[in-house]
Amino acid sequence: MPIQHEFDVLIIGSGAAGLSLALELAPCCRLAVLSKGTLDEGATLYAQGGISAVLDAADSVESHVADTLAAGAQLCRPDVARFIVERGRDRIQWLIEQGVPFTRAPGPGGDTHYHLTREGGHSHRRVIHAADATGRAVQTTLEQRVRADPSIALFEHHIAIDVVTGRHLGREPGRCFGAYVYDRERQQVHSFAARVVVLATGGAGKVYLYTSNPDVATGDGIAMAWRAGARVGNLEFIQFHPTCLYHPQAKSFLITEAIRGEGGRLLLPDGSPFMQRFDPRGELAPRDIVARAIDHEMKRLGADCVYLDVSHRSPEFIREHFPTVYGRCLDFGLDITTSAIPVVPAAHYLCGGVLTDLRGRTSTDALYAVGEVACTGLHGANRMASNSLLECLVIAESAAADIRARLGAIAPPPALPPWDESQVTDSDEEVVVAHNWDELRRFMWDYVGIVRTTKRLLRASRRIELLKAEIAEYYGNFRVSNDLIELRNLVLVAELIIRCALARKESRGLHYTLDYPQPDTSVPPCDTVLQWQS
Repeated sequence: MPIQHEFDVLIIGSGAAGLSLALELAPCCRLAVLSKGTLDEGATLYAQGGISAVLDAADSVESHVADTLAAGAQLCRPDVARFIVERGRDRIQWLIEQGVPFTRAPGPGGDTHYHLTREGGHSHRRVIHAADATGRAVQTTLEQRVRADPSIALFEHHIAIDVVTGRHLGREPGRCFGAYVYDRERQQVHSFAARVVVLATGGAGKVYLYTSNPDVATGDGIAMAWRAGARVGNLEFIQFHPTCLYHPQAKSFLITEAIRGEGGRLLLPDGSPFMQRFDPRGELAPRDIVARAIDHEMKRLGADCVYLDVSHRSPEFIREHFPTVYGRCLDFGLDITTSAIPVVPAAHYLCGGVLTDLRGRTSTDALYAVGEVACTGLHGANRMASNSLLECLVIAESAAADIRARLGAIAPPPALPPWDESQVTDSDEEVVVAHNWDELRRFMWDYVGIVRTTKRLLRASRRIELLKAEIAEYYGNFRVSNDLIELRNLVLVAELIIRCALARKESRGLHYTLDYPQPDTSVPPCDTVLQWQS
């Protein structure tokens, strides 16, 4: 039988944003965390590089803010950047207190200090890390804390279908009251009533054929927020990580940017370097520039990949600083201490998302968004390396403070109507879902990728309309499944990405179109904002 749950706060997602928010809120309310798989099945686990914060005496808040604004191509909100950067040191200290084992380095007199590395776009060493597996260290530490807290109810293998708003209850549509959730193990839909719902669902990399993201990154939070009436924006800014391992047996394995920060060189198949021809910063240029340069050279040469070479560093240095990359490449017969790594760009991070303020509030009452699903204005048109986990932690703390302050004034949710499956049957055409998914990811890669044109975007838009109609019919006639829920969300997010890309008549940051190859300096830089209409 379907179950009806009721909590004060429902957090959908279990990465750094969701778990840190849960730990901040646990002492004051009845709290649930939903995870599509196990708690660690998300993008945080795979983050290699680190977390940027002003921790060195030679660095400054002003420098970190300036670097962030420069990387964001004049589209970052300066007040947001300052708010988040100023709170970086405190959030790192909080992680240390939770037990995150950041890498230490020897100092003068035999003392040790936290080792800081430098990545693309940064003018100082300010990236604190746990070797080259920072995300894993953060995720496992927070997960241990959450599992040890009996006041946090955990629902693993549960995927949210939709946020419940007044439209579901015959009320005014502007308030969130909970969510309908699919239990993947029991294959049943349960209702979760809540005073507050927080989306911490991560990004949407699986809308593309090649991505560094895990399989759960299907844009669920953005799609649910849009259907709940929340505003979204800047979805045209998809960050393609320049260096993912190119190997027929490798799946979505990212080669950390810290390798380039420690002197790694990008080489053509003939062994010649090329980045200086595209940017004086060479390998340390922001990711959008590096990704476009690689894409250009691969297309110019008809090459399957380029190469990232760090073998000029000592084997001891490589094994100490990049044990995860070293070990994973060795699994595929590649010894990075002696040879270069074959790499290609892949969809990595979504700089846009559900529009929020600095408290994580969306335009739908009682609905919050934190982490990659949200668009605070920090990243602008391009995210600077290692600013993502920083944003997760800072906005999660800010959202927790706001929720604590206003929770008592939010009326308890009414009983939610049960999920209605009276008019549907079990599907006998699951192959349709697989075929639609494959078609979507391929044309998004071909037409809405690193380099775009209006013609390609319009072509993608026409295909989206056909897919939407097929999927809507399928969704209306058959019982939901995990794959159908994800496909329904992905096709909506793809449509929103295309709409934002068509609306921007310039090239800026991560959005590069051959029809408008220069920034539009005739008007002040502005966001692309989409507003849901019934």
